[in-house]
Amino acid sequence: MSNTALVLVDIQNDYFEDGRWPVDKMQAVSANAARLLALARDKGQTLVHVRHEIPSDEAPFFRPGTPGAEIHAAVAPKEGEPVILKHRPNSFQNTSLRQDLEAKGVTEVVICGATSQMCIDATARAAADFGFAVTVVEDACGAKEQAFNDKTVPAPQVHAAFMAPLAMTYARVVSTDAYLSEIE
Repeated sequence: MSNTALVLVDIQNDYFEDGRWPVDKMQAVSANAARLLALARDKGQTLVHVRHEIPSDEAPFFRPGTPGAEIHAAVAPKEGEPVILKHRPNSFQNTSLRQDLEAKGVTEVVICGATSQMCIDATARAAADFGFAVTVVEDACGAKEQAFNDKTVPAPQVHAAFMAPLAMTYARVVSTDAYLSEIE
């Protein structure tokens, strides 16, 4: 049994082009995540799908019970694969994720999904703080443009601005191709 877990974070319908909160390049992100998922299944790695709901009918996206809050078909869980429901950006906060991983002997997590500047960042930092070795597959993560002080920061710059500090201290940050070539 592998000590590595693939954690797919918030690859949900609302983040796609027809969703309520589209994320830049989400089709390419999900295609890369699907490649990671296929290999993880083939290698017998632990898999965890994380799904975010914002518990309010006023939420801008991920409203409970809506199609937008469902995991996208590109990375849909198979029967028996765990799905963690969360309500905060950090996938470990108020969920069983840490306990589930530790119970399976997981020491390394490979993280992909959305968004780079929120849930990926929060989850990767928490995983490192809990002592897991962390790999973030950066082109299997998507960012959304952000506005601050009347300036709009394009999604690619937001993505880079979050991947750089993760790579500096919290995680090994690699491309899908690089990661797959390491473990194939």
